[in-house]
Amino acid sequence: MKKDKITIRQIQSPIGRQADQRQTLIGLGLNKLNRTKELEDTPAIRGMINKVKHLVKVIEK
Repeated sequence: MKKDKITIRQIQSPIGRQADQRQTLIGLGLNKLNRTKELEDTPAIRGMINKVKHLVKVIEK
């Protein structure tokens, strides 16, 4: 069974944000503006994206 992938891009800086939001971005593999990452589409990843939805953009394919 093929795993679905989701692509996310960081569109905002974590400067001035709460520490848990900065750590969530690091957990997603993002640390600089306009970086993109392709990750497996799991409930855990979706929850992390939801936590920092104002800092990232989900790129639909």
